[in-house]
Amino acid sequence: MRQAWRWFGPNAGVSLDNVRQAGATDVVSALHAVPIGEAWTTAQVHARKSLIESTPTGRTQLTWSVVESIPIPDAVKRLGRAAKHEITAWIESMEALAANDIKVVCYNFMPVVDWCRTDLDYVTPTGSTAMRFDHNMFAVFDLHILQRKGAEADYSQANRDIARDLYEAMGAQEIADLTRNIASALPGSTTEPLTIPAFRDKLAAYEGIDAHRLRQHLIEFLEAVTPVAENLGVKLTLHPDDPPRSLFGLPRIASTEADYAALFEAVPSVANGMCFCTGSLGVRADNDLPKIARRFAERIHFTHLRATTREGDGSSFHEAAHLEGDVDMVTVLRELLAEDRKREKANSIIFRSDHGHRMLDDLDKEVTPGYPAIGRLRGLAELRGIIHALDAIALA
Repeated sequence: MRQAWRWFGPNAGVSLDNVRQAGATDVVSALHAVPIGEAWTTAQVHARKSLIESTPTGRTQLTWSVVESIPIPDAVKRLGRAAKHEITAWIESMEALAANDIKVVCYNFMPVVDWCRTDLDYVTPTGSTAMRFDHNMFAVFDLHILQRKGAEADYSQANRDIARDLYEAMGAQEIADLTRNIASALPGSTTEPLTIPAFRDKLAAYEGIDAHRLRQHLIEFLEAVTPVAENLGVKLTLHPDDPPRSLFGLPRIASTEADYAALFEAVPSVANGMCFCTGSLGVRADNDLPKIARRFAERIHFTHLRATTREGDGSSFHEAAHLEGDVDMVTVLRELLAEDRKREKANSIIFRSDHGHRMLDDLDKEVTPGYPAIGRLRGLAELRGIIHALDAIALA
């Protein structure tokens, strides 16, 4: 398996030498400055690739091997194949990547909001901080800040009572922080930052779109792009929903084994694959991660390895250290390695240590939420150790 590192570019505070020092050889990046829906050009991709791969004398070679992500515009999710202009632009971006020999593309199909957290610096027992999804604080936003029509039906009376009490005790800055965390697009998001009025307008545009219809729109998108991807030798990897359940009354359709099975059956092209994210899928207790990895092994080209801890209410969770929490990382890696050993080196599974605790010197710095250098460095080192041990056992 090839060790990768997500890099947000030269202004993100993490240098390419930092990536090398972490032990990674592959880079996961994207052209975040290009507006959502606008086609990436070959020249733009080449400029980023040159920045990553132009190696100073004596330094370890890095390779931009995965793009995460080409954003799928909102129109595609709402309209499916009817969003012809947006799908054409997406294909042009993929072609620009292939022309630069970047052949793994990650994407997601989450409507309105991308990955979602209520707290970006939840203090753990070690004094490091982690990201957290607090179901009650989410209800505060949904019921009292966003004031979504019909939201009450999605929460128990106990949740509604707790949310009311929490909201009444919050100050203006706490309300602003919660709103920013949920509505303003977290790093790497493929959805746009939203004001509260714009958020309501986006939700209204999805009225009448249920899980069946949203899945059909994803299938229509895949029917348009996978033949091109297959001809280009590109592997498309669908990232799971995060969290893997409905938010704001909107359907989410990449949350379970059954969800992925339906998509692979509908579009069986070899280009139609998955980004196996243990953190996102692991939030659901009914997702058997080793079983999912084993069933879809040939479809896994890119993986995010992280762990989450499900909290007592069954809906809240926080990011755990990579070898802790509710993910059986050793067993998951055993399944991934078994598949990887069958492949030629050029098609090896690419993985990155996803997210990480904010710790040590990073506690005193402005860091990208979810992507502090030291926490991810620790995670990558731990994952590398497990991989070495499992390889040694397999060769014994």
